[in-house]
Amino acid sequence: MQSKRVQQKTPSVARIAAASAAALVLAAGAPAALAQDTASSTVGGERLGRPDVQVEPLAGAPKLPSELTGRSWLVADAGTGEVLAARNAHQPLPPASTLKMLFADTVLPKFDRSLEHQVTADDLANLGVGSSLVGVKENLPYRVEDLWRGVFLSSGNDAVHVLAHMNGGVQQTVDEMQARAQSLQARDTKVISPDGYDMDGQVTSAYDLTLFARAGLRNADFRSYCSTRTAPFPGGLDKTTGQRTTYDIANTDRLLGKYPGLIGVKNGYTTNAGATFTGAAERNGRTLLVTVMHPAAQGKVYDEAASLLDWGFAAAGKVQPVGQLVDELAPKPTAGDSGGSPSAGSPEPTGEGDAGLPPWSRPPVIHGASGVAPALWSGAALATVLAVWLTARTAARRRTARTALMAPTLVGGPGGAGRTSIGSTGVGGRSHRRLARRARSLLHGRRPSRDD
Repeated sequence: MQSKRVQQKTPSVARIAAASAAALVLAAGAPAALAQDTASSTVGGERLGRPDVQVEPLAGAPKLPSELTGRSWLVADAGTGEVLAARNAHQPLPPASTLKMLFADTVLPKFDRSLEHQVTADDLANLGVGSSLVGVKENLPYRVEDLWRGVFLSSGNDAVHVLAHMNGGVQQTVDEMQARAQSLQARDTKVISPDGYDMDGQVTSAYDLTLFARAGLRNADFRSYCSTRTAPFPGGLDKTTGQRTTYDIANTDRLLGKYPGLIGVKNGYTTNAGATFTGAAERNGRTLLVTVMHPAAQGKVYDEAASLLDWGFAAAGKVQPVGQLVDELAPKPTAGDSGGSPSAGSPEPTGEGDAGLPPWSRPPVIHGASGVAPALWSGAALATVLAVWLTARTAARRRTARTALMAPTLVGGPGGAGRTSIGSTGVGGRSHRRLARRARSLLHGRRPSRDD
């Protein structure tokens, strides 16, 4: 009967240890799964995930503008990343052409601005009906810098598609834009088209657009293009002279050149998205970012952005932040990466470099995520090893106990010579009885008492 109990108890020890290991594995996986489900509403702070207006005024703080009709908006300090006030910051909404900021942040660092590209019919294929165009023509060469002016000033979807084909195609560019959004922790964004044209399922948020603008402005070329008011653009060939013509294009951002200190960045409008706008302005050494999405009327997007910028500059030091613009995630190490230098795919500013940029807009030191998940996985592995060791050790102890209890011994002394027995020895019966009691305790799964 004792042997039968040992067989029943031994598997149960293994099951308990294995269950502990499994629990640790589940615990390791649970935070990641939970983060995927809730990240879009908590990035930058819990308050940014709440509906409606979030602001925390201190004594003497100015009141927010009274007539703000945008379904979603946000104003933040570009230097510190502090969100000063927001409404529905993480609400997913169609982006319109403001998504071109993410396109530029993804593709702009890849090509030298002086590079020329011969445009083909395939480059201009599949443009959406009613797309805004800068006037790119097939079978003619264009410099990369001219194409980018077409993107930023005229919001030209034709220029976007040419650059996307240079980058390996529209779908590859969309995939890279989505990956770039994830690296920026812009988790409300779903990219379907590189130009922001209305597509089912394509959304972003005021929070994410502000992240795109902040990241883009760290690139000197991005900053230069988005702040340009007018520029010449290459036209077709003059039929008389055969020479290339040019014409002027103007930035469609209506605040540029009108709002004091405005430095860009991008506006947009579609029937589905309504008006969208992200802007940046500098005043007294401080830079603010503002995003407004889908106000009651198209023209109000500029009025509401300007009033939020005015409020933000006036509220300096008079409000508590309600959230934070998060930093870019560290790139994942690749095979052979020594860890001492940036990965080959890391975007670097081109053109004039970083020297002319204000300190906040220079490429940041990128911080990675905490090591909680790796620690949990290490714990799970340790628990598994412990489970195997504990099972083997318990089985070995019980085998030893069973052998000690059941082995026949020779009883010495008068009348006892040559007789086998269990429970005593010729040297000391009392010692053997103590050993037998310990063996029985092990077989029954309990610790022997001190008296044993």
